[in-house]
Amino acid sequence: MQYVTRIIDQEIDRKMQAFNAVNITGPKGCGKTRTARERCKTIIEFQDEERRDGYISVAETAPTLFFQNEKPILFDEWQDAPRIWGAVRKDCDDHPEATGEYYLTGSTSKQIETHHTGTGRISEITMYPMTLWETGESNGSISLLSLFDDASYIIDGKKSSISLQDLFYAAARGGWPRCLAIKNNEAKLEIARDYYRQIYLKDISAIDGVKRNPEWGRALLWSYARNMATLAKKKSIYADVKAEYAVTDVTLGSYIDVLERLYVIKDIDAWTPQIRSKTAIRAAKKHIFIDPSIGLAALGLSPKYFINDLDLFGHVFENMVLRDLLVYAQAHDAKLLHYSDDNGLEADAVYQLSDGRYALIEIKTGSNAIPGAEKSLLKFKTVIQEHNKKALENTEHPGVVYREPSLLIIICANAPMAYTTSNGVKIIPIGCLKD
Repeated sequence: MQYVTRIIDQEIDRKMQAFNAVNITGPKGCGKTRTARERCKTIIEFQDEERRDGYISVAETAPTLFFQNEKPILFDEWQDAPRIWGAVRKDCDDHPEATGEYYLTGSTSKQIETHHTGTGRISEITMYPMTLWETGESNGSISLLSLFDDASYIIDGKKSSISLQDLFYAAARGGWPRCLAIKNNEAKLEIARDYYRQIYLKDISAIDGVKRNPEWGRALLWSYARNMATLAKKKSIYADVKAEYAVTDVTLGSYIDVLERLYVIKDIDAWTPQIRSKTAIRAAKKHIFIDPSIGLAALGLSPKYFINDLDLFGHVFENMVLRDLLVYAQAHDAKLLHYSDDNGLEADAVYQLSDGRYALIEIKTGSNAIPGAEKSLLKFKTVIQEHNKKALENTEHPGVVYREPSLLIIICANAPMAYTTSNGVKIIPIGCLKD
C-alpha cells in the first residue's frame, strides 16, 4: 500500500535536524513503524521470526555492530533487545555532530525501564491515530494555523461534502492506518473492535508483566466510554465498576495509569486563569479516548446506532475533534486545554500556541446549536475584557491582565459551509478542517 503522508512527518523531519535519534511512541497500530520505515535505509525488526534469534544475539553481545549498516537505521520493537537503547544513546554522545541516523519504534504494550533516559540524545515524539484530514473525510480547505497567522485568510464559502452518517462511520472505524488497506467497510470496523479486546485481555498485563483482571479492565473501559468527552469525576467512574465488582479505588487508579501508558485514554487539562476572583474554576480533566472508535467498541455500538441517539454522538464527535486537535497541537507546538466554571462559562477546547495566542473553540454536532455556541463564546470574550478593564482601574497597582482570544471558533459536524458571523466567530465544518 502506498504511504499516506502524515502530519507528524514534518515534525519528525524537524527533530531529526537537531537530534541523531528519535523514539516514536504512541498507541498500537497508529502507523509508527511504517512512518519510520519511509525514512530508513536499514530496517532491523526484532520480531522478524527468520532473523530474530540472530538479531537478539548481536544486540545482547555487540549491539554496535548494527551501526555498520547503511544509515538511517530503524530498530523496530527495540524493547525486545533493550541494550539497543543504551548503545544508541552512547553513539549519540560519541558523535554529537551527527543527526538523523537512528529511529526507534516499539509496542506500547511492552515497556522497558532503561538505565539512561536518553534525554538530550534521543528525542521522543508521540504519534496519534489519523485525523479526518489524513483519512480523507476532511477536504482540508481550512487551515487552523492559517487562521492564526493570516488576518486576511478567508474561510467563507468553503464547503464540506461529508454527511452526518459519514461521521458516524468515521468515528466507529477510527483513524487506524490498517483500515486504508481494507476495501470492505464492515471489515474496517473490526480493527477497532479487535484493538479494544486486545487491550483488556492482553495489553493491560503485558505492559509490565503484572497480572491484571481483564473483566475489571473491560468494565473500566465501558465506564470511560459512557463518560467520553465529559468532566466526570473519577469516583463516578469507579462507582460504575464497583457496582459489579469488588475492587478498590487504588486498584482502579492503577488500571487507569496503565491505560494512559498504553495510549488508550487521555485527559485534557483545564485552562485555569482566574478571570473572576469569586468564581470557582472546574479544574477537572476532560476524559477522552485516544481514538473514539475504542470507546464505541467498548459500548458495543455500530455507526447505525447514532441515527436514533444524536445526544451520545455529540460526545463522540467532540472526542473525535479533540483527537484531531491533539495532532494539530503537536504539529504547531501548541497546547490543547478546556475551560469550565461554576457560572456556566465554558469552552470545549482552548487551543493555545506557544507564543500565547489562543482560540476558544466550541464543538457542536448540529447547525441549530451554532447560535447558542456563538453566544457562549462572545460572553467568554466579554468576561475577559471586563476583567482586564477592572484590573487596570488602579494604575498604580494594576491587576493581572489576560490576553484576549485571537479566535472564536465553532467546529460543526453538519454545517455545509464555512462562514464568519457578524460578530467575527468562525464557523468551520469538520469536513473542511486541517492543521
